[in-house]
Amino acid sequence: MVSLCSSKGGFNIPAIEVGRICVKLSGREAGRKCVIVDIIDKSFVLITGPKNMTGIKRRRANINHIEPLQDKVKIKRGASDEEVIEALKSSGKLEEITQMVKPALASV
Repeated sequence: MVSLCSSKGGFNIPAIEVGRICVKLSGREAGRKCVIVDIIDKSFVLITGPKNMTGIKRRRANINHIEPLQDKVKIKRGASDEEVIEALKSSGKLEEITQMVKPALASV
């Protein structure tokens, strides 16, 4: 488990955990939503879109390149893409995950 999102009286959710829905911040998949499937170590997680839903294939991602959202789905560690899709359907987040988020432009 990695640090908490906010310690100033805001919402205290574990930032990086299995099942957390995130937004990719960099790369060609920037702005697309994904789900954390496994935690590899303190710097990397395994994410999936799944590819046929959001365009993000199952891959390792640096935690600095994803932004966790408040939404979470109940999946087991290392869940397959089919299990992730079923969890998204049962939680009603299937439509929400397919929508892209406009990434903020980095100030120079």
